[in-house]
Amino acid sequence: MATELNIAEIRALLAPRAADAHKGDFGHVFIVAGARGYAGAAKLAARAAERSGAGLVTLGVPAPLLDTIASALTETMTLALAADKQGGLAAEAATAALDFAQGKSAAGVGPGLGRGDGASQFVETFAVRCPVPFVLDADGLNALSGRADLLALKQSACILTPHPGEMARLLQCSAEEVQADRETAALRLAEKAQAVVALKGARTLIAAPGGPLFENPTGNHGLAKGGSGDVLTGLIAGLLAQGLTPVEAAKVGVFTHGLAADLAAEAIGARGMIASDVIDHLPAAWRAIESS
Repeated sequence: MATELNIAEIRALLAPRAADAHKGDFGHVFIVAGARGYAGAAKLAARAAERSGAGLVTLGVPAPLLDTIASALTETMTLALAADKQGGLAAEAATAALDFAQGKSAAGVGPGLGRGDGASQFVETFAVRCPVPFVLDADGLNALSGRADLLALKQSACILTPHPGEMARLLQCSAEEVQADRETAALRLAEKAQAVVALKGARTLIAAPGGPLFENPTGNHGLAKGGSGDVLTGLIAGLLAQGLTPVEAAKVGVFTHGLAADLAAEAIGARGMIASDVIDHLPAAWRAIESS
């Protein structure tokens, strides 16, 4: 039986910040995302990482996208990675990405990577050898469809953030089977991958290998839009960079993501809400948590 998250619990997980703190105190996040046609996913993940409270954010993208993305992100640093002929990551990009990840605080991988062979091979290599805690989402998860047990070989802690379709591909079952027993599915994947799992959807579930299991009460149907998951990836990666454990980062990230969506819906309505509205309401969500 899942335990419902509450705002007091989330507030208690947020460390106080010293008046003389500097950006180095709050971690450096490395996001790897994007492919031709999916630059928006990379931007959303990076912007959410910025709003997480992390000190520094670097976004690694296929080289052909670099100028476009760099001009759209004022606060984010960028890293050009080797690309294939289709504008996605090449397999050899993993070497440079792994080198860059050394000494960073956390990583987030997957938004908008596409399903090319190069991107899939990149994910296989990076996920196993990543030297820092990381979040794996979207096409990062699709690259490991049916092979979630590969993650049991990883060097660092990991959080997986699948929606029901991605969960089904990882577990080699149907999305209907996942939705029929979400708790069992979340716990099953957590055990198989030896990773924390956030199974997205109404009342997102968070599972650790062998338990415990948590259920999130925040969020609304306005999150059922493209890009919402990319925002969650950047947000959780940023929390990992600030020193939260994978379970803590998942709990705080999922709750705050949903709360920001609730505040956005209150301000502008859920029907017309888009993913960037959630990012824009993250500061108000943090203020609501810290002042509760």
